[in-house]
Amino acid sequence: MHTIVTNLNSLGKVTIAALVLGAGLPVVFAFGVRLWSSADSVGPDGTAARRNYPALVGALVCFALIIAAIITGILYTAKAFLAAKFGIHLFGQS
Repeated sequence: MHTIVTNLNSLGKVTIAALVLGAGLPVVFAFGVRLWSSADSVGPDGTAARRNYPALVGALVCFALIIAAIITGILYTAKAFLAAKFGIHLFGQS
């Protein structure tokens, strides 16, 4: 019974990580693109009418989150190399 509980616990962790990283990050990116497109409003004559600064800030926050996730993923993948070559332990001792 202990093995089944342990396996289900691990399955739950993997499922949550897949939902957050597999579906969550593309949703955040799409939301950022949507906010970016609504940051500038165009007047009837084709000129820029006014800028929506809260939407622009929201879009930049979404894009910064995506960039941070990408950099974290690259550093996590290269953690053994960084530890062996440079002695940098970003995610703890490995």
